[in-house]
Amino acid sequence: MIRVTAGEFKGLVLETPKPIRATEAKVRQALFNILGDFIQGARVLDGFAGSGALGIEALSRGAAFAAFVESDTEAALCIRQNLERLGGELPRDAWRLLHLEVERAVPQLAASEPPFDLILLDPPYRTDDGKKALNAVVQCAILAPTGLVVIEHDQRTVLPTVIGPLQHGKRHRYGDTVLSFYQVT
Repeated sequence: MIRVTAGEFKGLVLETPKPIRATEAKVRQALFNILGDFIQGARVLDGFAGSGALGIEALSRGAAFAAFVESDTEAALCIRQNLERLGGELPRDAWRLLHLEVERAVPQLAASEPPFDLILLDPPYRTDDGKKALNAVVQCAILAPTGLVVIEHDQRTVLPTVIGPLQHGKRHRYGDTVLSFYQVT
C-alpha cells in the first residue's frame, strides 16, 4: 500500500499495479525533503511512473504540473485511476498521462510542452533503461536550464558522470536504492 506522505493529498492511498516495484515511502519522503521548496510551482516529469506516486507526491507538495509516462498498460490505467480519485481537488490541466516508453514519450513532450523543472526517473532495476532515458532527455533538451534530473537505481548500477550538458552531482543511498541527481553544467 502506498500513501502520499505530505502536502495537500497527504494520507491518500494510491492503487499500485501488481508487477511494478514502487518507490519506498522512506525514499520518496527523503527525495522530497531534499528537493524542499524546489518543488513549488515546478513542472515535473514522472518517467517510468508505475503507480504515479512520485508525480502525485510532487503535485501534493505544490508542483504546478506533472506529466506521467508509463509503458505498462495496467500501470497506466492505475495512474489514471489514482489521478481521477483526486477529482475536483486537482484541475485536469495540471497533469498529462502518456502510455508510451520513456524514450518515445520524451520527444513528444519536448514538442508539445514547455521544459520541465524536475524529471524523476525510476526505471526497472538492473536494466539500461535509465541510461536510455537520460540520453532522450539530453537529445530533446526537455530540461529547463536550472532543472534537475533524479534517477532512482540499484546501488550496483553505474551511471555516467557526464551525459551531454548534464553533470552527475549528489548521490544519496537508502539500503540498495540510490538517488542520483543531475544538473545542467
